[in-house]
Amino acid sequence: MGNILRSQKQQQQQKPQEHVDPHGLKPATSAIAALTRDLRSFESSSVVPEGLGQHVTSSKQEQITWYKYMSEAYRTTAPSPRTPAEAAQLVATALNWIPRVDLEVNVNCIGDGDGFTAYIAIRDDPRELANVPQEVYEMLTARTKARIRRDYWSADTLRSTLEKSGYKIIICSGNEILARKYRIRLRGVDAPELKMPYGKESKNALVKLIGGKSTKIYVYGQDQFERYVGDIYCDTVFIQEEMLRNGHAWHFKNYDRRPQFSAWERKARAARKGLWASRNPEKPWHWRRDERNERHGTIEWETLFAKVIACFVAVAERLFMGGILLARRNLLKLAILLGLMELVIIFMEQ
Repeated sequence: MGNILRSQKQQQQQKPQEHVDPHGLKPATSAIAALTRDLRSFESSSVVPEGLGQHVTSSKQEQITWYKYMSEAYRTTAPSPRTPAEAAQLVATALNWIPRVDLEVNVNCIGDGDGFTAYIAIRDDPRELANVPQEVYEMLTARTKARIRRDYWSADTLRSTLEKSGYKIIICSGNEILARKYRIRLRGVDAPELKMPYGKESKNALVKLIGGKSTKIYVYGQDQFERYVGDIYCDTVFIQEEMLRNGHAWHFKNYDRRPQFSAWERKARAARKGLWASRNPEKPWHWRRDERNERHGTIEWETLFAKVIACFVAVAERLFMGGILLARRNLLKLAILLGLMELVIIFMEQ
């Protein structure tokens, strides 16, 4: 009997103990409890968890929007999630509530390897129809009247104003229809600019993936250029994954930290696919920075040149004042002035 008890005791000692947190909860249970606390706290305060910004790069407003979806999904889920699988289903439900747009992409509207423009016909989408501003309808009416009286200059001006407002008149089956303009940016990737090496190849790769096809876009927000940033799917294909796996774009880590994006980029780099066939391809964000700096330097020189010319003009006006142009002394001054101006022009052209 004593041997049996000793054997059972040894087996109990050898049995590995599951790790628990300071509250005595298992890891999975602890994570679900933390999620529940965060969501309840958000419902009462509308404040996202402290430290969330260390794990995501989205703006504070985008974080609040995401937690609104999560909170709504939590309220409508009964019973509350108790297992990792149920928590994953909660997240999936929230993801389905992210604004989603189905668009057909015209080949000519693809600008480069990470963005494109799309148009939604107002008459075909009740949501768009309900949100057209009154001033847009007024501009359409004014444009129609201008065309009737053959005031094409006014009609073209109104059309240009419409486009600045985010709308465009497009031709469909011979008829003019109003469409809402959307500028789309692929979330988490950055492709070479068209003027960069591999820029055209990257654009052509995106054209092959989505050109003339229906795409599904999960919109996560807008960037500083008012482009809609989202994940793009076409025929169940995740477009960012294809662009990264085949070396057509960089993982834009400054704005997206998804680990699978980094993994896809590493595999393409190791296989020397696409832009990685080059030993040291230039990063698009570095290229854009250098372009901005160069333009800024050019503007500074042009400003300096304009100031110099203005100074010469002011001095010349003084020489001509009082009718003393014929004085030899002033003629000499004017000759020196013109010579200096010519030297400055030559220097600026270098």
